[in-house]
Amino acid sequence: MSDDEIQEHTFSVLVDNESGVLHRVVGLFSGRGYNIESLTVSEVEEEENLSKITIVTSGTPMTIEQIRAQLDRMVQVHNVANLTMDGPSVQREMALVKVAGTGEQRVESLRIADIFRARAIDSTNGSFVFEISGTTDKLNAFIRLMEPLGLIDVSRTGVVAIARGPDGI
Repeated sequence: MSDDEIQEHTFSVLVDNESGVLHRVVGLFSGRGYNIESLTVSEVEEEENLSKITIVTSGTPMTIEQIRAQLDRMVQVHNVANLTMDGPSVQREMALVKVAGTGEQRVESLRIADIFRARAIDSTNGSFVFEISGTTDKLNAFIRLMEPLGLIDVSRTGVVAIARGPDGI
């Protein structure tokens, strides 16, 4: 990989669960012109009052190192892991996908959903809402296949990720 090649990276950031922390983390990205491609956040340890932020961004190796260093320097940040570089990880995303259709289009959307292991969680005479989880690429492929069949709406969670193996963040 060359020094100016842009690559996607997933960061897992353990932070204090308090007002304004997410704003400061996002501000670090926007203030320096870094794009956030996916962002999820949730409390992970109630007793210790900690939340985990999963951020997918892209940049050159130098930019990615700057992002990690700047996150590490924030007072409210307890740990930063670059799951793309620090070892194997598991990454998933979930989406709700609404598809309208009748007749053959309806049958085809059910067939494709079965292949992708998507579940129909809502059904009317003219539409389905499918729930699908997996890699971002899997979700993108499913959504592309639903477009000609009557795709109406999509709602996505963003990437959640965790390192593989016995160690935590």
